[in-house]
This record gives sequence, C-alpha cells and structure tokens, in this order.
Amino acid sequence: MSRTDAALRPVDRSGFDAAAPEARAWDALFEAAAQPHPHFSRHVLAAHGAAGLVPPGLRFITVRREDRLTALLPCAPARDLSGLGGRVMRPFLSPFVTATAPLIADGPERATHAHDLVVALEAASAGAAWRWPLLPTREGAVPDMLSAMRARGWGIGIVAAFDRPVMDRRPDHDAFLADHPNRSRFKDLRRRARRLSEAGSVAFTTAMSGADLSRLVAAFLELERAGWKGQAGTAMACRPETEALAGALFADQAGPVGVRADALTLDGRPVAVSLALVGAGTATLLKTAYDEALRSHAPGLLMEAEIVRACHETGFADRLDSATLDGSALESLYRDRTAIAEIIALPPGYHMLSLERRLRLARFEQEARAVAKRALRRR
Repeated sequence: MSRTDAALRPVDRSGFDAAAPEARAWDALFEAAAQPHPHFSRHVLAAHGAAGLVPPGLRFITVRREDRLTALLPCAPARDLSGLGGRVMRPFLSPFVTATAPLIADGPERATHAHDLVVALEAASAGAAWRWPLLPTREGAVPDMLSAMRARGWGIGIVAAFDRPVMDRRPDHDAFLADHPNRSRFKDLRRRARRLSEAGSVAFTTAMSGADLSRLVAAFLELERAGWKGQAGTAMACRPETEALAGALFADQAGPVGVRADALTLDGRPVAVSLALVGAGTATLLKTAYDEALRSHAPGLLMEAEIVRACHETGFADRLDSATLDGSALESLYRDRTAIAEIIALPPGYHMLSLERRLRLARFEQEARAVAKRALRRR
C-alpha cells in the first residue's frame, strides 16, 4: 500500500476523552514512538495527577489502527491572550514540561499516523486555534505533523524559537572532546575542580532506585529551596503540590521511563544534584540545583561534565537533553542542538483573529513574562 493510499484509509478509531489510555497500550506507544520525550508518558502524567497538578479540562486525543494506539496527545482548552482571552487549545503543560511533541508511532506509516492525528486535532478543537509551545520542530514525527497540517490548509506561524543544547553520544569521551568548539570551557572546569578539591574530597555519584535515589531527591529539594528559587518561592519544595510532584516524578516505577539522579559531593555532602528521566535512549535532565555558596567553583557545571563522561563510559543514554530554555550555561558544554519553537496553528475555516494578530499578541505576552522573570531574579 502506498503512503497516499494509507493516508486515505479510514482510521479504526480516534478519541477525545477525559479517560487516559489503557496503561499497556500507552507504554507500548511510548516505546514505539518516533523520538519520544518523557513528558507525555504514562509515568509523568500519573505523577502530575497524584500531585493534583492535572488541569480539570485535560483530555487525551488518541488515534488507533487495528486496535493499536498509534498517536496520543494530552491537551486542554484554555483562555489565552493570543485569542484576546478566548478559548484556544494547548498541549498538556506544567512548569516542569520542557517538550510537547505528541507521541506518534514510528515506522513506514509514520506520516500516515501523523496525518491521522492532525485530523483528530481538527475534530477535537472544533475550529479553535492551537497555541503550541516547546515543540521540537525537527525531531521525530513533528515534521510529518506540520507537513500534514499545511497540506490540510492549516495556518502555522512561529511565535519564537531557539536551539536547545543536546549531546549525542560519541564512540567515547575522547571523541566527544576532540575538536570541541569550547575546549577552553573544559580547561576552566578542570581549574575549578582543583580549587573545589582543596576544600574537601570531591566525588561523583549516581542513583536510580531505592534509598540512594530518595536521598538525592531530598538533597535536590533542599539545595533548590536554599537558592534563589527558594527566595522567589518557585522552588519545588515551596509548595506542597510541587514537592509531592517531585516525590512521584522521581520515584522508581515500572514502565518505559526510568529515573536517574546524579550528584557531585564534597566530603559526602551533595553540592549539586541533577534529576533526569530516561527513556527511549534519551536522558532528559529535567531539574538541577547546586549550592550557591560555592558558585565560584561552578559545582553545577562540574557535575554536568561528569554526567557527559558517565554517559560515554556507561552508555546509559544515546542522547542527553538539557531540557533548558534559551541562554543555558550548557550551550558551552553540549556540542549539538535541537530546534525548539512555540507555534500558533489555525485549523482551516473562519477565524475572528488572524494568525498575524495572534502571533503579535503571543510575542507581547512572552516579552512581558521575560521582563518579569528578569526582575524576579534581581530581587
């Protein structure tokens, strides 16, 4: 069957439901998806639900062929400035979500699955616009989805875009360092490591389950609360629901998404902690905190450099995803990039507001948020 014929074949079933998909089918889709991120996995959505951080209007757009789940997007309607306070559709978001690509099964019929999802998006939105932040536009099946949207008459515009640092594992650590464009950064880190070692015994440690994992999660919460995020009230431990999310999110559970905690210690005390979700060959380095009293020694970057080394030595992932926004310190450490964009997508049909006006409103809101964030960090 040609790709064109497959695209015209009726979908066995699509849905737009409050009920989550069956666990086994959801996990199977994650494992079969094209470059999936962990945020739309069963583990992450369940953790948000356990912490009371799932919006009441959350729905799951699903597509099935021959009783196999082939595409999934958790989403919810929201009133948004880009619609002058009107209703728009958005993928599931929380302050801890760093990517929003739908899960779409990989393979010869990937473009067909993406087309089926676009048809389901149109039906679910009932003509409403989609505001879609943190979309990795060149990864996995996202190009197929955007191509299907354009082919069906969607209008698509970019609010903002940036290149996120990622690290694709080389054959070994020496190969990673060879011809690195920022070799001076590693020289500086070696100097800082020597200075830190003058204050005590420095070690790198990792935990993926049990009491050691719980201990490093607790250390992360303590470090983050002691820093500027704690002063601003945005650390995870500052609110009961986000502290509960940390406990549920970074807990060892069965399924295709695992947990990894890395730490740099000084005389056995964690001075930097990274919490990651690992699945489908990618480690998403979701949260990092360090002892800000040791800022001059750059303990956070020293730890990140050790994570890069460990990735090459143990092969725990094929890619490290920094999960950062624009302007990350990891830009000097990671050699590779992936394009991240916020888009507004209009299904075909009549719209009161033009795409261009929606884009202007969204950009205005984004700039206002950036100004407020900079002011908060100066407090």
